[in-house]
Amino acid sequence: MPSPQRTWFTLVGILATGLTVLGVVLAATDANPGDIPKDPLALNGYPPKTAELAVTVTTGAAITVHAIVDVNFQTNKIEANFDVPLLLSGVPVDLRIIGDDAYASTPNFTATVGKPWIRLKVKLPQLFNYSLEFVRPDISLISGFPRETVTKSGYYVTHDFSRDNVALSELGASSSTLAKVGTLNWSITTGKQGEVTASTVTVSTKHQRTTIHASVVSYNQRVTITRPNASDVKTEDSSYLKGLLGSGALSVLVPANLSHLGSTSLS
Repeated sequence: MPSPQRTWFTLVGILATGLTVLGVVLAATDANPGDIPKDPLALNGYPPKTAELAVTVTTGAAITVHAIVDVNFQTNKIEANFDVPLLLSGVPVDLRIIGDDAYASTPNFTATVGKPWIRLKVKLPQLFNYSLEFVRPDISLISGFPRETVTKSGYYVTHDFSRDNVALSELGASSSTLAKVGTLNWSITTGKQGEVTASTVTVSTKHQRTTIHASVVSYNQRVTITRPNASDVKTEDSSYLKGLLGSGALSVLVPANLSHLGSTSLS
């Protein structure tokens, strides 16, 4: 059975991957862009101060995680509200990542651990650097993918990249799990001003598959993310998290070297 610490970081990793996978920020594609006279996600050349994202992660085990994620690029904070099927049959979770602290809350924490919030240590990168990628990423710099197709729909342009023999790892797997090799498919859509408006990443092996999709609901809306009161927080309770998350059913495949993908040649 995987440790509670490792399983917990699977959940955190899902959100981090949804935000930073391949170094490109994610936004929304309208289902019928031809009927919209203006680009609804236009940034006019300025990086966004905040964003609200809808992130969906689907695994080959037919487990789907939906998350609404608020990001404040200026204060370097994230708040996500999501429902994970293996969490007590879908109990809603409020996750806040502030600096090096991750706080999580579910409706039953007070009764089970005595506090409404649990705190764990994480490492959050500087989000402002990612906000710059919203504006006009230089897709021409992306290399190392032998297959690329380009599709146009209205003022939206979609670039589909694909590569085989990519080293993969499992966020929810034990450290003893053998390395995996599979296929990476990456789709990026840009809008009228060249801003990223959609991205979907699918990694798969013969027996496993993970798809990560994110869409921007809005830019530059007011986003306030605060730490819970210290009196309401309990640091990681291993025995409790083991019972809560210890099934390990949520196993997410990702490229093994995320930081090397997206802007330079793949090694």
